[in-house]
Amino acid sequence: MPELPEVETTRRGIAPHVTGRSVLRVDVYDRRLRWPVPADLEARMRGATIDRVDRRSKYLLLRSGAAALLVHLGMTGSLRIWHEPPPRTRHDHVDIAFADGTTLRFRDPRRFGAMLWVESDVERHPLLASLGPEPFDAAFDADYLWRRTRSRRAAIKLALMDNRVVTGVGNIYANEALFRAGIRPALSSRSVSRPRLARVVASVRDVLTEAIAKGGSTLRDYVGSDGSSGYFQLGYFVYGRAGEPCRVCASTIRVSRIGQRSSFHCPKCQRR
Repeated sequence: MPELPEVETTRRGIAPHVTGRSVLRVDVYDRRLRWPVPADLEARMRGATIDRVDRRSKYLLLRSGAAALLVHLGMTGSLRIWHEPPPRTRHDHVDIAFADGTTLRFRDPRRFGAMLWVESDVERHPLLASLGPEPFDAAFDADYLWRRTRSRRAAIKLALMDNRVVTGVGNIYANEALFRAGIRPALSSRSVSRPRLARVVASVRDVLTEAIAKGGSTLRDYVGSDGSSGYFQLGYFVYGRAGEPCRVCASTIRVSRIGQRSSFHCPKCQRR
């Protein structure tokens, strides 16, 4: 599933092509996404000008005044910019055509994504209202994480993946951040000290910053807005590397299950 770096890469890719542009028409070919595409989406968006493109957690917000098109890429979704769009295929579900000839195409083979129109109070939409701070927000610091984890017995990795604690840190980047922080992913959240939580915060930001710079990770379906693949996966330290030698100490990377998700760690670099 595309995580924060992939969504941010998509935002940066489409923003220059749609910001300030007026919507000419919307062609919906298949409404059957995770939540059905609104039947009146074309009527509501026609003539709207996109003021800016924001990201909140793993959601994209194409804002027009007080309203916004809320987009989630799901597991296999992508947004592509076309100036001369090719004929659509069976997995291309929505085209947004702009007055200057640009087309924004939403493709989603597994149809777990979403494209919803929100008229106002976007941040209060049920999908966004309960989200915690962004990883790069000043509010996400060691003191905050200390307060949020003192009563949590669950693994520290699960705390990082809880969108109510901090948004957008999915499985891949939680594994990589905890490796850089030197902390076992299964360690109880409330047993992690404040200084070590400061390392977690710094590592989360470092990993996400590096991943965004490299266009995110392409493991299967994800591509950027220009069709290019991310390459952060080429430098994973632990994720997906079970049985391989650690890039730092040469110990064998181990895999376990935490919260029904695969978790990877180095038994030497992440002793505690």
